[in-house]
Amino acid sequence: MVVCTAVFGILRSKGGVGGVRKVATRWLAVSAHRPYSVAVQVGQSSITEKTVLHKYMNLPQPDNKVQVSYVWIDGTGEALRYKTKTVNFEPSTPEELPQWSFDGSSTGQAHGHNSDRYLQPIAMFRDPFKLGKNKLVLCDVYDQDMQPAESNRRKSCMDAMVPVMHHDPWFGMEQEYTLLDVDGQPFGWPKRGFPGPQGPYYCGVGADRVFGRDIEEAHYRACLYAGIDISGTNAEVMPSQWEYQVGPTVGVALGDHMWMARFLLDRVAEDFGAVVSLHPKPVSGDWNGAGAHINFSTKEMRGEGGLKFITEACEKLAARHKHHIGRYGKNNELRLTGLHETSSMDRFSFGVADRSASVRIPRAVQDEGKGYLEDRRPGSNCDPYAVIEALVRTCLLDEVD
Repeated sequence: MVVCTAVFGILRSKGGVGGVRKVATRWLAVSAHRPYSVAVQVGQSSITEKTVLHKYMNLPQPDNKVQVSYVWIDGTGEALRYKTKTVNFEPSTPEELPQWSFDGSSTGQAHGHNSDRYLQPIAMFRDPFKLGKNKLVLCDVYDQDMQPAESNRRKSCMDAMVPVMHHDPWFGMEQEYTLLDVDGQPFGWPKRGFPGPQGPYYCGVGADRVFGRDIEEAHYRACLYAGIDISGTNAEVMPSQWEYQVGPTVGVALGDHMWMARFLLDRVAEDFGAVVSLHPKPVSGDWNGAGAHINFSTKEMRGEGGLKFITEACEKLAARHKHHIGRYGKNNELRLTGLHETSSMDRFSFGVADRSASVRIPRAVQDEGKGYLEDRRPGSNCDPYAVIEALVRTCLLDEVD
């Protein structure tokens, strides 16, 4: 478990464990911010000069050689991996790209005696790091029998989505995330203490209110270049916490775009020497957690009299509250406490303009009598495919427990 260096400093100054117990507890959630631990110290030799890299990235690239980076979700169901191959043409669709394989025993997706796992390209984007004709391709993972790997939620999501496409389901996702230093401490926070209480940070401006804007701006532009359906960003309530929004996007494409946006965020933060946490409660105590609110609508909800269909969907969601919670992310119980702009994990509620409800109906939707609903329960580390599949199966396919 990673423990931030600030705790060790306070231990020395306080003279023992007792004097720092409360501080250590507040940092506890930070140590579990990623599926794999991050080293407390980074060797100087691992810090490279980016201007030197530019010298090589500016070298001419042969016309008949294109670099394609295959990106996939690993065995944790949260972290992403990628590797790059050269093809001798510029692909226009992911279907043109060959299937590839990787060592699943090194990603928590296979045993060493039967380690090959297969990558099937399913969504392609422009590469904002290599530029030119080079591509990023999101891939599904399959086992030796060409069955979906446990981390492959897209296949099941697609199975649910196909029969409801006549409803024209739209999804948007509000992805909150927290930036950390490589020592596991929130980016820009004092090394031996905490910033001032929440209040001035949300959509803030100024060096004393905003930490990591360069990373947020770079990520935004990288998403636009890649072709991600990113629709906005803002600084969040907890300092060093940010949000970006993807959508509205039709059907399973929401998951494709969100996973690639997460990859781009990790990759951009790497260039800045920062770490991205999707932990739903990155810092315990009186600090906001991190969610991934989902906006959902159908053509019936968006049409005249659509509020009726929105209300019906909320009633269906109420009947399957526990089912949805089980698909909305790990450690989400640390966030859904009924405090810090969240609902209680133990009961379902919905209401107009109510940010403490499980599902919020925006005031403008109530006024116009049509629009969409916002499911505020998913945690920041949720699998978007699992979330939108659950919404479709409950609200459109009328599945029950």
